[in-house]
Amino acid sequence: MGSMQSSQKSKEEMETAMNKAKEIAASSPVFVFSKTYCGYCNRVKDLLKQLGAAHKVIELDTESDGGEIQAALAEWTGQRTVPNVFIGGKHIGGCDSVLEKHRTGQLVPLLNDAGAIPLST
Repeated sequence: MGSMQSSQKSKEEMETAMNKAKEIAASSPVFVFSKTYCGYCNRVKDLLKQLGAAHKVIELDTESDGGEIQAALAEWTGQRTVPNVFIGGKHIGGCDSVLEKHRTGQLVPLLNDAGAIPLST
């Protein structure tokens, strides 16, 4: 009986973490799930700063439920690693995906469409 309760509890915890992750991802034009010590995360955050993109970051290693949020992100997006980047509420991917989009000229239009960078006149 105890195992049934613990699996039910972990299912509820996962649902809570999933809802929180989805709410957070939609709360800003650009959202980066990150860890303070992650070099790949820092590269993405630095690039967004260089581009002048409004973005928010949550450092999962400083959050009490960071592990649960990361597990929920892995289930939701299929990506277990950080950075886990969302633009306009859509999952973009990690560092390689963001850098590749930038290299091919796709990142700035995505940021413009999401309202993260004001269109230059």
